[in-house]
Amino acid sequence: MNVAPKTVVTLSYTLYEANGALIEKSDVPLVYLHGGFSGIFPAVEKALDGKVVGETCRVRLEPSDAFGEYDAQLVRMEPRDKFPAKLDVGMQFEGESSRKGETLVYTVTDIAEGKVVVDGNHPLAGKALNFEFTIAAVRAATEEELSHGHVHGAHGHHH
Repeated sequence: MNVAPKTVVTLSYTLYEANGALIEKSDVPLVYLHGGFSGIFPAVEKALDGKVVGETCRVRLEPSDAFGEYDAQLVRMEPRDKFPAKLDVGMQFEGESSRKGETLVYTVTDIAEGKVVVDGNHPLAGKALNFEFTIAAVRAATEEELSHGHVHGAHGHHH
């Protein structure tokens, strides 16, 4: 079976920075619903169209194709007393964005002199990436998966 809209695709993948540095290699397969259900980057989905089990492909993702451009306005300095007593660089917290009603995950990037610097950008924002994948399985999506817009079962969503 070929990768096509309304199929469930299982991938093993490796993600690299543009310079070739390894970011992540999958231990658990990535399983998503193909055909515009927002389960994977659109540029990767486009590259997968028509492929079959066993095929390997590599896609370069520019920042606009992946996690977006780095936005300096998402870096904030907050008073130290707004955070828990135990606080380390790398910890993450949900917080409001400057855009009304939007919640972001902020990462602590610095702690000094009673202030905490947090960054609401995704850690890979502003970076070009190389996404290499091998198709491990392709099957027809169930009607329930299609109506819910996501994969069910192993490595998928559970209700």
